[in-house]
Amino acid sequence: MLIAAFVILGSAVLLGSVLAVLHLRSTRPPWALGVLHGLLGLGGLGCLSATLGGPARGLGSGTETFGMVSAGLIAFAALAGGGILVQRLRKRRLRGALIGVHATLAVSGLVVLAAYIFVG
Repeated sequence: MLIAAFVILGSAVLLGSVLAVLHLRSTRPPWALGVLHGLLGLGGLGCLSATLGGPARGLGSGTETFGMVSAGLIAFAALAGGGILVQRLRKRRLRGALIGVHATLAVSGLVVLAAYIFVG
């Protein structure tokens, strides 16, 4: 299930990259892409959270807390994504800084999760 969380979150990151490029081109991305991106991110976070309740992992390599750190980063990315959604619903121009914070948290969470899976 940990690999499924990684694949789902990786797909969300790739789709988020597409959304960011569309935003940088000054075109409003379609709602469907944003909704799919959000659902993939939340689904991956759910899979990761369900997996972390299982047996301990990474004790020998010192990566035992990486799963929780990854979940925390992705949860904060989801909160920033909620801020982006609120901005969009209010029909305001999206702030580049908010998008940057959201992307930084999400990619950092994915990288820490990759280390947790492949090193631990």
